Amino acid sequence: MATSNQIAIKIATPNGSGSSSANNLLMKSIFGMGIPVSGKNLFPSNIQGLPTWYEIRANQDGFTSRALKADFMVALNAETYEQDVKDVRKGGYLLYDNSWPLDERLHRDDITLLGIPFSKLCIEQFEKPRARTLMKNIAYVGSMAAFLNIDMETIRQQLLKKYSAKQALMDSNHQALQLGFNFARDNYTCPLPIHLSPTTEIPDAIMIDGNTAAALGCLFAGATVGAWYPITPSTSLMDSFGALCQRHRVDKESGQKKFSILQAEDEIAAIGIVVGAGWNGARAFTATSGPGISLMTEFTGFAYYTEIPAVIFDVQRVGPSTGMPTRTLQGDILSCAFASHGDTRHPLLFPKDPEECFHFAVKAFDLAERIQTPIFVLSDLDIGMNDWMCPTLSWDDAYRPDRGKLLTREELEKAAQYFRYVDRDGDGICARTLPGTHARGAYFTRGSGHNKFGGYTEDDVEYQEVLERLKAKINDATQLLPEADINRHSGEKMAIVSLGSCDMAIREALDLFARRGLPLDYMRIRSFPFGPEVERFLSRYERIFVIEMNRDGQLRSLLLLDTNVDKEKLTSILYYGGLPLSCAHVMAGINRSLRIPAEETIDDNLRAENAAGEPFS
Repeated sequence: MATSNQIAIKIATPNGSGSSSANNLLMKSIFGMGIPVSGKNLFPSNIQGLPTWYEIRANQDGFTSRALKADFMVALNAETYEQDVKDVRKGGYLLYDNSWPLDERLHRDDITLLGIPFSKLCIEQFEKPRARTLMKNIAYVGSMAAFLNIDMETIRQQLLKKYSAKQALMDSNHQALQLGFNFARDNYTCPLPIHLSPTTEIPDAIMIDGNTAAALGCLFAGATVGAWYPITPSTSLMDSFGALCQRHRVDKESGQKKFSILQAEDEIAAIGIVVGAGWNGARAFTATSGPGISLMTEFTGFAYYTEIPAVIFDVQRVGPSTGMPTRTLQGDILSCAFASHGDTRHPLLFPKDPEECFHFAVKAFDLAERIQTPIFVLSDLDIGMNDWMCPTLSWDDAYRPDRGKLLTREELEKAAQYFRYVDRDGDGICARTLPGTHARGAYFTRGSGHNKFGGYTEDDVEYQEVLERLKAKINDATQLLPEADINRHSGEKMAIVSLGSCDMAIREALDLFARRGLPLDYMRIRSFPFGPEVERFLSRYERIFVIEMNRDGQLRSLLLLDTNVDKEKLTSILYYGGLPLSCAHVMAGINRSLRIPAEETIDDNLRAENAAGEPFS
């Protein structure tokens, strides 16, 4: 059972019932108490009616990945009662609306039921039907404040931030909050044994989602053009960028906008706009997900071959086809690495959380112009749309964009002649020019076969010469890409390799394995193509567990393609159910591989049971 400041909360409501604000209020209030916390929204793809869950994990040690079982369940959707009751840990608590009796078949002797008549209380307190529904959510926040010892003043401060300009809403929210708090306190012993306690060591941290952080990174990087077509879960990235530009990229005196955001007719047009803007010298990007990547591949290949900078944010979701738009996955690794037909190879960045989304966004624009090629930033729905606690974002005011080999008018004046695809420095990267800089810098931009002078060709030798240079250019890019994050301390013969949002669950599993006498080293891949440190790490171990969220082991495949690692060393630990990775998934997968009985290494708090029937292997 969870102890103080270590608790997993799950809230079940119908989608569209207005619970989102209440859930966020609860999570941010726990954060306001100085406790590491995360909030994960597990919602359906429809607008209203189907079940939705919100999971909050507070953990004083900072391990806030998803928990498979809840210590405290708030069951406010009668359609999911049976599942919600099953998802409570042994010894846990279930809070429900007892305005109507709970079916006796759902009672469990090993959990505590906490009934509060939220509907009746709100009907008595509020007149309007919509207010009764919405305030029921705030009332359960009040009752949880009593049960879990969440500071009421912290909650009130959160409400003040949101409704300071709307006194009527402020008053009704306060009423509902107190309503739930008073009923819980007057009818139950409060707080419960698993209550939370404010900490005096408030971390220097913020709560932010990855899409907002990436949009902020684009702003700081100097991006001025964004083209997109709406697609879950990437839409909020462009929404955030637009809002930031309205605040920071509009001339105060003239009102002139110093940015361009275009909603295209489809993803094909969106990437076309980005490539055109990049050719003209703008820092341009698009945000999409897997289905959009599929449509963008031809233009991506064009940008690779013509060497035009472009940044593509892929907030990955479940596939194939249109998949499950509101579920998370890491299934676009291979499709992005080799997007387009023919021989292409694209640099990829893999942020683990919103903080890296911010910094990798800036890095992506510098890389795109330095290497003159499309750069992919691969996050996922869990990072992009969920709330993460991250260190306060830092920024170096001395930063200047790396425009790469970009010839000025003066340089062109001095040049005897200019050829776009001649590699004068021997590093695979040719100097580029921008339209209108100087007549001497003009050239044909050819997506068809061209030689190093920019002329059309179907000559086999000339064509291969260009492709070999492009290959060398991308291979040499490893020295510019973020190195893998390596944790070596065990001296053992086994290790874990992973990427992206798997990181938090893996770090928790590493901690628990070490306590049980099974220390493991860990390498988190941060970019592709892989740097030499990846090869060195792989060579050290007899057995390596490659942990990722897709069915076919795409990271493992990429390691086999791009390094000399013995395939027998690599063991895939895969989860592809669409929900965020849990520490229990990691431990169960490794246990099975090592043939260690789960009950010997996973206690009741971490047992890899899955009442929802999510597949893991």
